[in-house]
Amino acid sequence: MDPLVSLHELRFRWCQQGPDILVIDALEVAAGERLFVEGPSGSGKSTLLGLLAGVNRPQQGRLQVLDQRLDQLGSAARDRFRADHIGYIFQLFNLLPYLGILDNVTLPARFSRRRRERALARSPSLTAEARRLLGHLDLDQPGLSRQPVSALSIGQQQRVAAARALFGAPELLIADEPTSSLDADRRRAFLELLFAECAEMGSMLIFVSHDASLAALFDRTLRLPDAGAHSGKPSMDPS
Repeated sequence: MDPLVSLHELRFRWCQQGPDILVIDALEVAAGERLFVEGPSGSGKSTLLGLLAGVNRPQQGRLQVLDQRLDQLGSAARDRFRADHIGYIFQLFNLLPYLGILDNVTLPARFSRRRRERALARSPSLTAEARRLLGHLDLDQPGLSRQPVSALSIGQQQRVAAARALFGAPELLIADEPTSSLDADRRRAFLELLFAECAEMGSMLIFVSHDASLAALFDRTLRLPDAGAHSGKPSMDPS
């Protein structure tokens, strides 16, 4: 089976004459796999996620997600690819405070016909699919969907953000420190729910965290070296 993500001789720097911020000689990740990414601050974890999501483009190397060479696509094409194929859980969730819970969850369908069609293939309406996801994440409670997202607890906002990222069954789910504000019990419960949804949809999960104790829950771990130490290469370990 061809890998869902394939990186080869990848180099990224913020300015043309600046130092390399991220160096990865080779990385392949299969569909449905759960990859944990760890490393100290400044090691390039969020940079890697931004490259995989097509937000940025490397100065050197091959960056392929699904069958697309993101390193060869322009900005608009990368934006379209991201909308169609990638769900992103941000560290600060990035929910829209002027939208209710259901509208936040169904937001991907406004930007991607593909995500809309995949959601409707699973449920009779976009709202029904949003409620299904919220129910699986323990959020489909009476009256809760009418609450503004700003009235939710941190844990509830986190699960709304996860439901939005999962909406429309994207092939790749990216999570950037989404559990940093949760205690250990809530963190574990959230990950179990997230894993279950990814398994049902067949989505690959790439998850960044400073908490190395979570690595054992994932299929493999990619360890990025400290900033300025890129002569020491990233390492890949089975969990």
